[in-house]
Amino acid sequence: MNCYKEFSSIYDKLIYNDIDYKKMGKAIIDLCKKYNVEKNDYLDLACGTANVTKEVSKEFKNIWAVDLSCDMLGIASDKLSEERIKAQLVCQDMSELNLMRKFDLITCVLDSTNYITDNNELENYFKRVYNHLKDNGLFVFDINSYYKITEVLGNNIYNYDDEEIVYIWENILEDDVVSMYLTFFVKEGELYKRFDEEHEERAYSEEFLDNLLSKLGFEILEKLDNYNDNKISTKTERVVYVLRKKISGGNDNER
Repeated sequence: MNCYKEFSSIYDKLIYNDIDYKKMGKAIIDLCKKYNVEKNDYLDLACGTANVTKEVSKEFKNIWAVDLSCDMLGIASDKLSEERIKAQLVCQDMSELNLMRKFDLITCVLDSTNYITDNNELENYFKRVYNHLKDNGLFVFDINSYYKITEVLGNNIYNYDDEEIVYIWENILEDDVVSMYLTFFVKEGELYKRFDEEHEERAYSEEFLDNLLSKLGFEILEKLDNYNDNKISTKTERVVYVLRKKISGGNDNER
C-alpha cells in the first residue's frame, strides 16, 4: 500500500472540495444512534489527514486514529489540535492492527480497503478489526465498487490543471486490480516541482466480501450507496458496509 509521501502536502487541496466530509460524518453518527452504539471509544483506520476523524470524534470520549503514512498523520495532528480534539495517532499498517484495546466504533472510509490487494492481507485486516471491536460494536467501511474500478477507473487517463497544481493520471486495469500512475507538478514560486505517485486498488465483488465478512463473524446490517439511504444498484460507485460484531462469548478470531 502506498504511504502518501509528497502527496500528503497537497491531499486536502485536491480532495477536500470534492468530498462532503460533514455529510459522511453525520451519516456515521446517525448509524451509531440507529444501532445504539455507545459513544466512548472510536477508531478511524486509514485516517489520512483526519477529515472524517474530526467530524465523527466530536461525539466520542476517546479517539484513536491509524494511518500508514507518518506524513499524513503529521497533518492530521495539526488539524485535530486546531479543533482542540485530543486523539491518539498511530502509524501502523491496518492489516496488522494491534492497539491492545477495543472500540465501540471503527471506521475506514474513502476506499482505503481497496488498497489491500491480497486475499490473505484482506482477511487479516478484517480479523484485526473484529478483534478490536467491543461486543455489538459497529464497523463502517466503504469500497470503490467493482463497477467503478473496472468501468469508471478502468484503463482511463485523467488530467487536472488549476495553475497551482497540475497532474496526469493514467490507469491500467489487469486481473481486477487498477494500477494508478500519477505525475504531479506543484508550483513553487516561478517553478513547478515534479513528483510521482503509484497506487493500486483491487475490485472486490459484494458477493466475495459478504461471504468473507459473514465467515469472520460480522453481521451485515445494511449496505448504503455513498452514505445515502439509496439502495445499492449496478451503477453504485461507492458501497458503504455497516457491520456489527456479533456477541462472541470470547471466541475472537486468532491474531
